[in-house]
Amino acid sequence: MASRGPAGADLVTHPTHAVHHPDLLARLRAACTALPEVTEKLSHGSPTWFVKKTFVTWVDDHHGDGNTGFWCAAPPGAQEELVGSGDPRFFRPPYVGGRGWLGVRLVTEDRTGPDWDEITELVEDAYRTVAPARLLRVLDS
Repeated sequence: MASRGPAGADLVTHPTHAVHHPDLLARLRAACTALPEVTEKLSHGSPTWFVKKTFVTWVDDHHGDGNTGFWCAAPPGAQEELVGSGDPRFFRPPYVGGRGWLGVRLVTEDRTGPDWDEITELVEDAYRTVAPARLLRVLDS
C-alpha cells in the first residue's frame, strides 16, 4: 500500500510502519533474498531476513533516530573495525549492538548513494555469521 509522506515523498506502508525509501528497501531485499534459503518476515514491524536465525533487519527512522538502513549480524571484530573507522555510515545499533551486530546507514548527510557492492558484501558476511554449515557449502559451491 502506498501513500504520500513528508514533502510528497512516496511511502510504502506496512501494518506497523512506513518505508520512506522503497527503492533502498528493494535493493536490500534483493541482496538478502539472493542467498540460499532466505525467508523474509516482519519482525517488530520491519522487514527482516532469516536463514534459520535473523541476519538482517531493515530500519527506517527507528524510534525517530532519522536513520534509514539496516542492522546486520557481523563477524567477530567487524563492528569495532567499521564503527571505529569514523565512517558515518556505520554505527553500533541499539539492542543487538552488544552482540556485535553492525548498523549501516543507507542515507547519509552528504547524500552519497550506497556502495551496493559493499552492501552486498556486508549482507553476505551477515549471512555467513548465522547460516548453518550446510548452507555455507551451498553458497560456496
